[in-house]
Amino acid sequence: MFAHYFSPYPISLDNQAPENDYYARNYLKPEGESGKHAAYGGLLRDRPLGRAPISGDYALADLKTEVRQAIAAGLDGFTVDILSVTSQNWTRAGNLVKAAEAVDPGFKIVLMPDMNGLSNVDSAALAAAMAGLAASESVYRLADGRLVLAPFKAEGRTPAWWSDWMKTMETQYGIKVALVPCMVKYNEYRDAFAPISYGLSNWGSRSPAANGSLGTNIDRAHDLGKIWMQPVSVQDERPSQGVFDEAGNTENLRATWKGAIDGGADWVQLTTWNDYSENTQFAPSRNAGWTYLDINAYYLTCYKLGCPEITDDTAYLTHRVQPVAAPPSYEQTKLMQPRSGSTAARDTVEVLTMLTEAGKVSVTVGGTTQTYDAPAGVSARTVPLRAGTASATVTRGSAEVAKVTSPYAITTTPYVQDLHYRAASSER
Repeated sequence: MFAHYFSPYPISLDNQAPENDYYARNYLKPEGESGKHAAYGGLLRDRPLGRAPISGDYALADLKTEVRQAIAAGLDGFTVDILSVTSQNWTRAGNLVKAAEAVDPGFKIVLMPDMNGLSNVDSAALAAAMAGLAASESVYRLADGRLVLAPFKAEGRTPAWWSDWMKTMETQYGIKVALVPCMVKYNEYRDAFAPISYGLSNWGSRSPAANGSLGTNIDRAHDLGKIWMQPVSVQDERPSQGVFDEAGNTENLRATWKGAIDGGADWVQLTTWNDYSENTQFAPSRNAGWTYLDINAYYLTCYKLGCPEITDDTAYLTHRVQPVAAPPSYEQTKLMQPRSGSTAARDTVEVLTMLTEAGKVSVTVGGTTQTYDAPAGVSARTVPLRAGTASATVTRGSAEVAKVTSPYAITTTPYVQDLHYRAASSER
């Protein structure tokens, strides 16, 4: 299982205290970066967990921290989105490989050239860049020694172009490539790429409405004799693009994992580890802490080993901090609208429980309490979103076995439009 690493958003951009660093000053405020993001209320709605300034090479140290975080969450590696072969993002991609080498060479980096960002890079330059990274023992190769390359939007170049490129890698650098194209328009290009590919994948959708029959893609890949890398996702809200997908609290996360598990996907790609501009991140963040990774750990275990016995009673809360239709007080000129084909937008607080035995759940939102019986195992229940605070308590008999209070206040008068689902856990 890999997670998609997006290099523009490392833990820190300037090694400053989180209350006044580049994220705080320029990405989270509408007036940041001289107002260039004012139309949509600021570039971001979330950020990596902050830290105090550190000495030395802070950029490399932060990448080592992210590798350790991913290992702690059960990941096998990162698919690194390579946006360029010359810029700061290229430097970060190389440093991520170095960080993996230093922390644990068994944590693998899958090279994922981004064919949007690299649209003007020629074949020779891309080959030289990938060959340079491939010298590291942390870069992922198959057991037979082939270098795994999983280009994002592979259809940005033709299968013939990729075939010629792989010949260049072999003849000039002695590197055989196992191509696993990650396609945006998968159904349109699948059959054309299959003959030159070791595996197939798509970028996928971020809404339960589009993730109900994922086994079809997996079966088709297997019928073609290819492995399948299944995207697993939490949510997707893009202020700068004016669009969002309704994730339905954790429903989309659970649906994409169900598709991967039931369909027998060979690999999984979490989309994404840290793309905060699209609000798809699993990484420990201001708005969710470790909660999404904690939930993910259960399904990861189901995927690899079979679902484990639940030994601790846990409750997770997810909710937005505003109703979907609540207008912002800041004068945004671009507001997010549901993507075509998305699940219908909803205003709900979800309690996801993982219980050793059946218990009674009391959930309070905005001063209104509802109580229900939750079964042993995994169960999800939603209640209406209301202004105020949200909390949930699980009892068994007279004993309280789990309690979670969300630190994120809910308002009907948001400053900027903010549709990113917050998450909290009784375990942290």
